[in-house]
Amino acid sequence: MPDNSPTLYKTDRGSWVVQGWVVTDPEALRQLNVPDGETVVEIPDRMIPFFK
Repeated sequence: MPDNSPTLYKTDRGSWVVQGWVVTDPEALRQLNVPDGETVVEIPDRMIPFFK
């Protein structure tokens, strides 16, 4: 696995894994209302074309 961030990984399960910067800002996390057992990562705009 590359150690560069951010990175996208295609799995063999028909899904993608996103590697990015961990969001630690408490206010941002409150606004996102992230459920227990989940987390969010931040990626730059330049990664968006990979999702199209």
